[in-house]
Amino acid sequence: MARLPRYVIPGQPQHIIQRGNNRQAIFAAEADYQFFRDALVEASLKHGLAIHAYVWMTNHIHLLATPEFDESISKVFQSVGRKYVQYFNFTYKRSGTLWEGRYRATVVDGERYLLTLMRYIELNPVRAVIVAHPRHYPWSSYAFNAQGESGPNADWLTPHKEYLRLGWSAADRQGAYRQLFRAAVSNDDLKAFRECTHKGWALGSEGFKEQIERLTQRRAVSKGVGRPRKESGGA
Repeated sequence: MARLPRYVIPGQPQHIIQRGNNRQAIFAAEADYQFFRDALVEASLKHGLAIHAYVWMTNHIHLLATPEFDESISKVFQSVGRKYVQYFNFTYKRSGTLWEGRYRATVVDGERYLLTLMRYIELNPVRAVIVAHPRHYPWSSYAFNAQGESGPNADWLTPHKEYLRLGWSAADRQGAYRQLFRAAVSNDDLKAFRECTHKGWALGSEGFKEQIERLTQRRAVSKGVGRPRKESGGA
């Protein structure tokens, strides 16, 4: 099935993935991550994109972010993509594209999925067997969300309201967030995150999907997924 057109609802979080072309590396040195970070922070502040969680792997990135405007995400990725490709090509004396086409994204039901999706994002280096625990990976939001660390890799993050509900104080929230990592992300959730982001389907409950379809006037789920069939005849 063809991927659905992307849609954006201001104020509703989205899971966003951008990959290197043919899965090639997009980061080769510490300076690359730093340049990408600075370009992303500048663009997100300029275009109204609040970032709640992230991880930057060798050949792809994940963001969980809420757009303020219809074009917040597209403008951020246009700006960052242009600056970073120019930097990367100049640094490594190469030419041509770096990204695998457009970014992929799915609108997210925050109440149902936000905290689980944050875990999914920050556990990427563990699933890739790069580190044993997400606290050991420097290019993710785990240190901020779970440990309250500040600095250039964290000070620009915006806690989502679902995260803030974890506790009255920052220490309470961080402790509750760390407890979430004692449970693995279920295989069903892993499948849902990957399918919805790849295909552009809405990620959430049936009621959420129906609401997104009403707001956007377009289909937000596969024709064969997520809609129970009506039974004919009596109960």
